[in-house]
Amino acid sequence: MSQKNETLSLFLAVVITIGLIFGGLWFFMERWAQLNGTVAKPSGSSNTDNSTKQFVNNRCNVPNLPQGTFNYGGSTSWAPIRKDVDSVLESLCPQFTLRYTQPPSGQAGSATGIRMLIDNQLAFSQSSRSVKAEENAEAKQKGFSLKEIPVAIDGIAIAVNHNLNIPGLTVAQLKDIYTGKITNWQQVGGPNLPITVYSRSQEAGGTVEFFVENVLNKEKFGANVSYIGTTTEAVRKVAVNSGAIYYASAPEVVPQCTIKSLPLGRTSGQFVPPYQEPFVPQSECPSKRNQLNNQAFRSGDYAITRNLFVIVKQNGQTDQQAGVAYANWLLTPQSQELIEKAGFVRIK
Repeated sequence: MSQKNETLSLFLAVVITIGLIFGGLWFFMERWAQLNGTVAKPSGSSNTDNSTKQFVNNRCNVPNLPQGTFNYGGSTSWAPIRKDVDSVLESLCPQFTLRYTQPPSGQAGSATGIRMLIDNQLAFSQSSRSVKAEENAEAKQKGFSLKEIPVAIDGIAIAVNHNLNIPGLTVAQLKDIYTGKITNWQQVGGPNLPITVYSRSQEAGGTVEFFVENVLNKEKFGANVSYIGTTTEAVRKVAVNSGAIYYASAPEVVPQCTIKSLPLGRTSGQFVPPYQEPFVPQSECPSKRNQLNNQAFRSGDYAITRNLFVIVKQNGQTDQQAGVAYANWLLTPQSQELIEKAGFVRIK
């Protein structure tokens, strides 16, 4: 063979070798991207679709989780879970998309979430109270029932101004403050100072409804109560009013720097704080923050605790499948740890 032919053959061999290398590299990168959901899968390739779906499901590891976008909503107390826990589920299971949906009118809350669920505006809802008998009856009129699945423990914490000097309150004293029978801190061992009482409206959410039923024993708020729209607004008011009081979900109150939470007791002199002792003073916040008294919440030693629920439609359809799978995922050890990091108490 002539030197010219040898050179040509060598050149062709090099070109073919390079083509094979880059072709294999391209195939590997394309396959890796498909498995990780970063590019669209080739149309008409059922084998690729099935293997990709199997890869995602293995990574997801949530039994019976349907594919699609699901509207959910409800309790404002759930906000830390939506931020820090639900986001993990969506990252692990990209085929399952959650879309928080505001009510068409009024403020978001447990009651409006259950209302939207009954009206088929949500796939499932998040609640800080149990389903009422009349809500379940209305759902049954539309062909399904409502099931509540407890997934976490929460407490109601009482917020007061940092300058208020008082060791704590009994549940009975708290009731008397919110029904207007006690109007000065001096009546409960504090300074001679009028009490400024704040609450969200009873229509706003499950926390208020729970408070009315379990603290006020279904009595009405007193004429002394001033209503505010959000916990954020209430915390600002309590921070600048030395006689103010407010209640909310413990994770929304206990870590705050601008206010402090009061110990509560079922009887006088036996007060249990909603925070872990020793108390972190305002001067050390926010570099250090008060943490929830998880042990007292879980044992029931703290006077006002409750469960957080996923409310599921019992209709045998995809909405029920989504709600049950979501609740079951929240009850896994991994999710219970995330719930605790979000500021609530694990139920399992």
